[in-house]
Amino acid sequence: MHRRFAIKRSYFTICIALVLLSLIGCQPNKEEKQNKVNSSRTPNIVIIYADDLGYGELGAYGATELKTPNLDKLANGGIRFTNGYASSATCTPSRYALLTGTYPWRNKSAKILPGTAPLIIDTTQMTIPRMLKEKGYHTGIVGKWHLGLGSGDVNWNQTIAPGPNQVGFDQSYIMAATQDRVPTVYIQNGSVVKLDPNDPIEVDYQNNFEGEPTGIENPEMLKMKWHHGHNNSIVNAIPRIGFMKGGESAKWIDEDMADTFLTEAQKYVATHKDEPFFLYYALQQPHVPRTPHPRFVGASGMGPRGDVIVEADWVVGEFVNTLEKQGLLENTLIIFSSDNGTVLNDGYYDDAVEKLGDHRPAGPLRGGKYSLFEAGTRVPFITYWKGHIKPGVSNALVSQLDLLTSLANLVDSNKIGEDSENLMDVFLGKSSEGRNQMVLEATSRTAFRQGDWVMIPPYNGPAVNQSVAIELGNAKEYQLYNLKNDIGQETNLAASNPKKLAEMKGDFNKIRGEGSDQTEALELK
Repeated sequence: MHRRFAIKRSYFTICIALVLLSLIGCQPNKEEKQNKVNSSRTPNIVIIYADDLGYGELGAYGATELKTPNLDKLANGGIRFTNGYASSATCTPSRYALLTGTYPWRNKSAKILPGTAPLIIDTTQMTIPRMLKEKGYHTGIVGKWHLGLGSGDVNWNQTIAPGPNQVGFDQSYIMAATQDRVPTVYIQNGSVVKLDPNDPIEVDYQNNFEGEPTGIENPEMLKMKWHHGHNNSIVNAIPRIGFMKGGESAKWIDEDMADTFLTEAQKYVATHKDEPFFLYYALQQPHVPRTPHPRFVGASGMGPRGDVIVEADWVVGEFVNTLEKQGLLENTLIIFSSDNGTVLNDGYYDDAVEKLGDHRPAGPLRGGKYSLFEAGTRVPFITYWKGHIKPGVSNALVSQLDLLTSLANLVDSNKIGEDSENLMDVFLGKSSEGRNQMVLEATSRTAFRQGDWVMIPPYNGPAVNQSVAIELGNAKEYQLYNLKNDIGQETNLAASNPKKLAEMKGDFNKIRGEGSDQTEALELK
């Protein structure tokens, strides 16, 4: 009897064990559970924005002399747009348009700004971060800002506002303007990082402070020789634009900037991985001064400019790896682009021209930064969403201007930008129908693209800016190019196609309105 009871008990124990094992086997592991949670929520959105990166800089866009495996991986795993545009051929206007969905020429303050400029986005204006915040997103910016801070006469030693945190960003870690402009400090949520109150910061763009060395007066203190316009205060042996005094403990180390911004971006992702987030990750490369970390010096064989592009590619790879390690990659839409086209000699002697070799930064395009020709505004434009976007190449006409309204559609928001179109299906590879037309801007001058055609109105001024050796697009007569047959804009068809020219003039004037022939003096940088 005891033996029969023992057999029954053993049988019962075995059955219970089998049931428990089957239940355990049905439970997802930690990674599967994380992916399931992530895939069931609104997607994270990341915009990675390069600075002065040309159309032909990446392997995926035809570069053979520079190696960019991480960006190529995004391009080859997502949609690579061949007709993707920034709104302007310079930085501040493009950044304004990106965040607000509004043409920069509608805002007279949307031009290259000094580091002391007031905020040019109205604090009541709709922006990408504000729209997403309304839909439950946590919003952050890391990197270059260059859209102004405060209301004028900023006191850098107190809380600085308004700024990113007043136009929709919950969290910000930025530089105020550019790497070559003062103040050369990081600002986190409106406060200068590591500022010693006993060493207050003073900034002036007109007059130097007594006793402070400058690039023009103290060339013996420089490790980087200035070429044009960069001869004011010296920071880290590099002459800058503008004058600065104090804030020694807060000044950044140029060679560490890429690592600093990467670390902040990674920390942001780790902190907010359990909620939908939007991160605007604005890189400083390959803008001047080009100061690669020692790990990347010599990596390209093209001098500092090539090295910082290699560095930027590595940074993007590390950031994407962070998303993957956090189990977020399959629930994150990544958008990569640049604020404007390429420029080589932009203020310092750094061998960018001398060591270029066979590299073609603009690819087949004419012009560059500051230019109304294609290389001023046509830039790398990539959308990547693992498991959601089928890899491919799109010839659809798209603009960074369209991101606000498109992303609003993605998250079921009814908010729109004034000039922003809903191209979400195009960005996701579900449609090939992009924009029909757009206005392009370069230092207050505007051009008009419509279908395969682009029209440049007459503008006074030099045909070439000699300081940067870039064709600006200025001419005494109208210029008309068919980009499908002439991507390099070699043949002006205005005289031989008067009907098409007249048609485009009319459509352009309907959008642009009065004053389109009023321009401002070209300011480099």
